[in-house]
Amino acid sequence: MSWSLRNLLWMVPLGLMVSSPLWKGPAVEFLTPRGGYDAAEEQIFTEERQDFVMEDVVLTFTSKGELTWTVQTKQARTGKTDREIDMTAVHAEYSRKDDDPITVTSRKGSYQMDEKHLTLINDVVIVKPVQQERLHTELLHYYDAEKMLISPAEVQINSPSFDLRGGEMKYDLSTKGYNFGGKVHVVM
Repeated sequence: MSWSLRNLLWMVPLGLMVSSPLWKGPAVEFLTPRGGYDAAEEQIFTEERQDFVMEDVVLTFTSKGELTWTVQTKQARTGKTDREIDMTAVHAEYSRKDDDPITVTSRKGSYQMDEKHLTLINDVVIVKPVQQERLHTELLHYYDAEKMLISPAEVQINSPSFDLRGGEMKYDLSTKGYNFGGKVHVVM
């Protein structure tokens, strides 16, 4: 038998096939992945979000290149999703070039980035210093697209010229107009 290169080329695969019962078992055992595959664990890993907690944060919001809101918060953290920011001890100032300034404070708040929706909760106070008005409520929503402040909870407005209690309130920042719902009680 001649051991030419051509004969070796077909003898090697033939020899591997004939001897496979001897080495196949240990090779399969060696190449088997350890630890198994957990689909739920992989999904958690792929959907993992980036959480954060920051102290003494200042957020600025602009509309058409103009600064509209400056929000200071004692602590900001990731909300229910990574597109939501939860805040504590919120102090916000609305100031546009031709508008009167408005200051808003609350104990808690959240901001949904995709909807541009600011929610303030617990002891919300709005101060309009030029009009000398002070509004108190427990829940306030700000929708940037509509430029609306909405409080579905009871509101109380105090000023030197009147005191008002209402069931709910909508305030349009562009027209500076109030709209009250529910029972409204005014003392002048």
